[in-house]
Amino acid sequence: MNQQSYSSKLLENAVNEFSKLPGVGKKTALRMSLFLLKQDAESVRQFGESLIKLRNEVVYCKHCMNLSDAEECEICSNPRRDHSLICVVESVRDVMSVENTMQYQGVYHVLGGVISPMDGVGPSDLTVETLENRVREGNVSEIILALSTTMEGDTTNFYIYRRLKDFPVKISTLARGVSIGDELEYADQITLGRSIINRQPFEQFFGK
Repeated sequence: MNQQSYSSKLLENAVNEFSKLPGVGKKTALRMSLFLLKQDAESVRQFGESLIKLRNEVVYCKHCMNLSDAEECEICSNPRRDHSLICVVESVRDVMSVENTMQYQGVYHVLGGVISPMDGVGPSDLTVETLENRVREGNVSEIILALSTTMEGDTTNFYIYRRLKDFPVKISTLARGVSIGDELEYADQITLGRSIINRQPFEQFFGK
């Protein structure tokens, strides 16, 4: 395959940087770079500054580990949310998926992944201990395990259940409207919303 020839080193550098993004090949990166060159300087400046501010100023919420512009995210700081109800999810994208259903009014806890020995991810790589500390504080009435219905998700669900089962807190999981093997973020909003509303006791699936 012939290597692309660039008339500008600056253009080549931009293409190389864009092509580092997930799912972006050299051709798409070139189109993006050429598009930016056609924009006015102020628009490109704002684009660049938004990326720099994203990297330097976005932080993790001190309570739920969701992305936030302040130390406490908008969901955790909202007094209208039910803070006794915690929905445990794998990633920030899953928070967005659940929020889009408009069927959930509690708060969240983002694990940052799932247990996956094949990928070198163990319990200590996740925020399970932080979740346990939130439950230990005594203000939580229910934990909803809303992880992907994969082997790794089920393994993580069971691990969390074992860590929390002795606390006076209800532990539930999504109704299996979400197909086995599905990533939560790809479930349609209606199905996911119903799975949250019709959630069931975790013991029903795995036993005590």
